[in-house]
Amino acid sequence: MAGAGIFLCILLLQCFISTALCNPGFAFTEEPSERAGKSDGYCSRILRAQGTRNEGYNEFRLRVEGDPENYHPGSTYRVTLYASSPAYFRGFTLIALREGREGDKEEDYAGNFQIIDEEDTQFMINCPPAVTESTPRRRTRIQVFWTAPPSSSGCVTLKASIVQKRIIYFQDEGSLTKRMCEKESLYWETTEKPLLDCCACGTAKYRVTFYGNWSEKVHPKDYPRRANHWSAIIGASHSKNYVLWEYGGYASEGIQKVAELGSPVSMEEEIRQKGDDVLTVIKMKAQWPAWQPLNVRAAPSAEFSVDRTRHLMSFLTMLGPSPDWNVGLSAEDLCTKECGWAQRVVQDMIPWDAGTDNGVTYESPNKPTVPQEKIRPLTSLDHPQSPFYDPEGGAIIPVARVVVERIARKGEQCNVMPDNVDDIVADIAQEEKEEDDTPETCIYSNWSPWSACSSATCDKGKRMRQRMLKAQLDLSVPCPHTQDFEPCMGPGCSDEEGSTCTMSEWITWSPCSMSCGMGLRSRERYVKQFPDDGSVCTLPTEENEKCIVNEECTPNSCLVTEWGEWDSCSATCGLGMKRRERMVKMPPPDGSICGAEVLEVEKCMMPECHTIPCMLSPWSDWSDCSVTCGKGMRTRQRVLKSPVELGECTEDLEQVEKCMLPECPTDCMVSEWTEWSECNKSCGKGHMIRTRMVKLEPQFGGDSCPETVQRKKCKIRKCNRGGGQGQVNSDEKKRRKEAREKRRSKQGGRQGEETTSPAEHPGCKMRPWSSWTDCTKLCGGGIQERLMTAKKRLKSAQLPSCKDRKEIRACNVHPC
Repeated sequence: MAGAGIFLCILLLQCFISTALCNPGFAFTEEPSERAGKSDGYCSRILRAQGTRNEGYNEFRLRVEGDPENYHPGSTYRVTLYASSPAYFRGFTLIALREGREGDKEEDYAGNFQIIDEEDTQFMINCPPAVTESTPRRRTRIQVFWTAPPSSSGCVTLKASIVQKRIIYFQDEGSLTKRMCEKESLYWETTEKPLLDCCACGTAKYRVTFYGNWSEKVHPKDYPRRANHWSAIIGASHSKNYVLWEYGGYASEGIQKVAELGSPVSMEEEIRQKGDDVLTVIKMKAQWPAWQPLNVRAAPSAEFSVDRTRHLMSFLTMLGPSPDWNVGLSAEDLCTKECGWAQRVVQDMIPWDAGTDNGVTYESPNKPTVPQEKIRPLTSLDHPQSPFYDPEGGAIIPVARVVVERIARKGEQCNVMPDNVDDIVADIAQEEKEEDDTPETCIYSNWSPWSACSSATCDKGKRMRQRMLKAQLDLSVPCPHTQDFEPCMGPGCSDEEGSTCTMSEWITWSPCSMSCGMGLRSRERYVKQFPDDGSVCTLPTEENEKCIVNEECTPNSCLVTEWGEWDSCSATCGLGMKRRERMVKMPPPDGSICGAEVLEVEKCMMPECHTIPCMLSPWSDWSDCSVTCGKGMRTRQRVLKSPVELGECTEDLEQVEKCMLPECPTDCMVSEWTEWSECNKSCGKGHMIRTRMVKLEPQFGGDSCPETVQRKKCKIRKCNRGGGQGQVNSDEKKRRKEAREKRRSKQGGRQGEETTSPAEHPGCKMRPWSSWTDCTKLCGGGIQERLMTAKKRLKSAQLPSCKDRKEIRACNVHPC
């Protein structure tokens, strides 16, 4: 029992450290000595503390950001412990255990906690894997980061206990326990995944398609309506020796240019400098605006190849406008463990931060991150002003989806698993093609539709398409072929009929066209692959159906006018929109909103748009700054090289940016002089003063400040010395001398103290000097004054000798 007693003391000490309020209702279970010995030296004892269960424990909740059912190995999550109002807690303990473990050993604990606010949370002194409060006080919420354990760690249980007036149990189930099991790694995994050597043979060709889902409908908060876009996509297929970008790494200059400016030029230069580590450079055009229906604008795509040494694929594109937010894939391995080539990869994507700008909203002003931070995924709890903010810490809705599909294989294959029907059909459908190396100086028309297949049977044949050369801007650069061929088979030779289209899934239904009563809603899909025989796809890409909203309402109870004329098309070329309106003549008699539609919008098609690419010279060097010190501007230019006859070029030919040189010297600035003060003597010689203030101290080597106080002499009139007789003057002088000596003898005992004795005047008695008045200014030079008044006038006194006196002096002359 001695061991159990020691164990009880340790638990009481732990209660004190973790700031638990140990009341008489709190008790501990004495464990057998074997159990106590097992836990010595570690923190499993905190799991066996018992107290009275609080019936309202559901007021407290443990929440893990994102998907609460699974964790991704090595990923970091925000863990929140909070109380519902009006509940609160004073202390807490938080641990993460491997499933089925009791916490007796260090290896029983899973992952690692990270402190966010040291004033609020800390690691427990006697149990380092656990997190507890820093100070005992009322609180309603705490947050920490938790990094999930590595792969193959199994399920993990996060447990919390609450200290209020008594300890609430560690919950085996309920709101204070969160069980999470390992999930297969996704593209945004933050740990370094081991890149195995590829054992596949031959080469494979893939098509990557980017489907943007960033729209005002899906992400309405602060959505930038005018400038929303995806920048040009840049990437590569590469070896494991080259890292384009990765979570936990730092953005290169090329990544920074894409992330902040949407420019892929520097990134492409970095990729091409990697030589044999790169097989294909992946490029796709920018998308303005960011989202349009797929039947209006096809999703951008590009083709690339992989081989045994360069079997990884990475890319990125900027979410614009934004501080430095992007989406993309990092080192996606297309080589399978069975020594084959992956057939299809689909990933939903959330934005990530490049760590180069501190902005928190789409259109935050530029604010460079110094020093540069690591690349990390955005979360819904980053900042309350973030467009992705969610106070509950939910997962961010994906802003895009990328689909990587294998379209062909070349060379002898050595995959362990035998090919299925899809593999065989994919290899027959397309052969390896050379990359499109069309020079920018060659301008072509669009390709014509494919011709019918040359084979009417299931033997392999060919079909053809053509295009026209419209302009050759540089005669020294030859333009490639105007015909294109690809293999095909006769109708009905594939698994499906040759005239069958491959369609995408239907997009979700649109809102009902009526807010009251019966209306229409629609949904869309697009053609993923046209028929092998080159025929037209006849399957519908749009569906409409009736919908009813609020059957009890009476939309026809209001009267409306006839429809007006259609407006002109919003586009001058290509696809646009037009609208028409009507008015409500009489609202419903019950005062409700009229349910009839008053606005109709439909698509309109104008002649096809023709754009001519601009041929531009490289940018010139930046000019000198427009100033010699302080803030200024600098410019750079480029020249239009393509002929004017081809059309107007809308690209900028000049760029302007701010520049900063050393600060300019600033001289001291002072105010104007004040008026001269009154003379400080009522007779005889005195002085007057005037002052001025320092408005701006000198900076960066500027001229120093001049004087701020000036004095000058003044003389009002001669002082009257008495009745004019020499004897009287002599007696007067004698009395004054005696008075001065008397004052000096008094001042000897209190040096520096001003005399308050009244001054003697012939024929009158004076009061002592008054105290000095408050200074008229706090700084920059002010004035004080004091008075002496006559207390008693004798009959023999002459009028001038009994006149009130005033003295003036300067004060607070230090600069402001």
